[in-house]
Order: sequence, then structure tokens, then C-alpha cells
Amino acid sequence: MSEEGGFSFPFGGDPEDLMRGLREFAERQAESVAEAQREQFATLTLNTAVELTAAALKGLSVSGGPDEQAIALRDAMRVLFPEAVALVSAARQGFMRE
Repeated sequence: MSEEGGFSFPFGGDPEDLMRGLREFAERQAESVAEAQREQFATLTLNTAVELTAAALKGLSVSGGPDEQAIALRDAMRVLFPEAVALVSAARQGFMRE
């Protein structure tokens, strides 16, 4: 305690400055964690899109000549592509900052 009856802060400096500094530090840490979580979500989503598309294409059993195989693969991609685009779009939003 000081002679004027005030409180003497043991770390020196103004307690308000210390609290403001701690609050700013906590805010920066929270932003950093949120960004890392968005990047992790985006990476996992992209990996999922690639793995699901690859698994679906591997599961196809196409037969016939080259033209018939191409038609079968195009038909499959008509179904798979919109799903892959939706996942990639979600991943892209994860990479973007809010």
C-alpha cells in the first residue's frame, strides 16, 4: 500500500495497461486458434473430396470399347463432380478469413 492509500501493483506499471495488454494477447491467441482450425477444416475437406472421388472412380467397372468407356466415365463424373465441387467450395470457405 502506498502512503496515499492506493494500491501498489507488484509488477510495476499501470494495472489497466497490464489488463489491456493481456486482453489484446488473448484476442490474438483466439484469432490464431480460429485460423488454424479453419485451415485444418479446409485441408480435411479437400482431402475428403479427393478421396471420395478417387474411390468412386476406382469402383467403376467399365467395359466395351474406348467410346463406351468414355461415356461411362463421363456419366459417372456428372454425378461425382457436383459433390466434389461442393466439398471444395466448403474447403475454400475454410481457407478464407471471416
